[in-house]
Amino acid sequence: MEYEPIIGLEVHAQLLTKSKIFCGCSTQFGVEPNSHTCPVCMGMPGVLPVLNKKVVEYTMKMALATHCRINEVCNFARKNYFYPDLPKGYQISQYASPLAEHGYVDIELNGGRKKIGITRIHMEEDAGKLLHDEHTPSSYVDMNRTGVPLIEIVSEPDMRSAEEATAYLKRLHEILVYLEICDGNMEEGSFRCDANVSIRLKGETAFGTRTELKNMNSFRNVQRALEYEIRRQEYLLASGGEVVQETKLWDDAQGATYSMRGKEEAHDYRYFPDPDLVPVVIDGRWIEEVRETLPELPLEKRERFIQEYQIPPYDAGVLTSSRVLADYFEEVAKLSGKPKAASNWIMGEILRFLNEEKRDITSCPILPQSLSELIQLIEDGTISGKMAKDIFEDMYTTGKGPQQIIEEKGLVQITDEEILKKAIEEVLAANPVQAEQYRGGKEKIFGYFVGQVMKVTRGKANPALVNDLLKKMLAGS
Repeated sequence: MEYEPIIGLEVHAQLLTKSKIFCGCSTQFGVEPNSHTCPVCMGMPGVLPVLNKKVVEYTMKMALATHCRINEVCNFARKNYFYPDLPKGYQISQYASPLAEHGYVDIELNGGRKKIGITRIHMEEDAGKLLHDEHTPSSYVDMNRTGVPLIEIVSEPDMRSAEEATAYLKRLHEILVYLEICDGNMEEGSFRCDANVSIRLKGETAFGTRTELKNMNSFRNVQRALEYEIRRQEYLLASGGEVVQETKLWDDAQGATYSMRGKEEAHDYRYFPDPDLVPVVIDGRWIEEVRETLPELPLEKRERFIQEYQIPPYDAGVLTSSRVLADYFEEVAKLSGKPKAASNWIMGEILRFLNEEKRDITSCPILPQSLSELIQLIEDGTISGKMAKDIFEDMYTTGKGPQQIIEEKGLVQITDEEILKKAIEEVLAANPVQAEQYRGGKEKIFGYFVGQVMKVTRGKANPALVNDLLKKMLAGS
């Protein structure tokens, strides 16, 4: 029997505001535990939350970027549950009246495109963090994260494979980072995902019993966890068992999921309107003001790069993987007038060097102006491609421009035919046997002569000119 997975994702993204959602405490990551707290985010008696306007604007940005309808009025609710890192005993969130609904994003997979629906995007506060001692049966709680603003993005159950779910998650991550409203750091918990997955026989319309997956802190883990859970449910049903609705955690070391608790429903949280917060009213003018701040989004930028710069889709995909990388490429392409050469150097040498040092393009020591100069020096024949690789390495390690390195090392390419002819004559005179072998039909030996000429000229000879002159001189003309 063939089964079909039904997958929906709930994505939480921490917003890059300087202060928390309902108080003035800092959202800085990695500081001393419990140092960024106050009576408001700790839920002390008598305190009142005040909504951070920037949180609303950032949420509106994501809503507009994902084609959601922004509601004119939205409300906050209390989501009641007990956990040691939740000081108030409830989380301020949105339930019946979210900020945005009914959007979508497009994903690309296997050369095709699919639309994944977004049910809602709403604002809420984050909980604290429990730190478990590996050696003793005790845990510590850090409340710094309590009250850090989150948006939750709830998808429709439109995904039919782990690959589609991963592609959707990557698309959301890409958009959030492009908008500069979330840093997307999954290891620090700035971007995290829960998945709801069930299976049904192909051709059926009713959904099966779903399980919720948590504790997936990378794209790879999301895909592995979903693949495992789909296989587990298929085995259960095929062997006559039943899928139980529950929340399961992913164990990366074991490559398996294990049960955490029974799955909660909305009524378990006893949602009710938060009496301390007034409704949020959003008019059309405010929406348009936010819309004007939106950057060109990655999918649109990718399509533009393909059309405008005539580069392959693969190149465009790599170059638009981050907004700063796309800006770097575009500047080099415009300055050099050679977009494909710019793409090759960035995707090849630049990213290779950066990846080896675990750096990103923002800390690249080679400025766009310098890389464009290097490309132009190759194009006008001043240096060869091989020389350019050596010059590039010096540029990366020293931060100097290509022209300065060429002058310091005397690396100008030899294009004077008379000088090259003398070098070729020297090589042919030193290798008469090989010259006769070539003239006798052994054409593969030609590369040997090119190498010898490059050796004599210390790699400075123009390769194309050497090839042309060698052929003529070997032929006796």
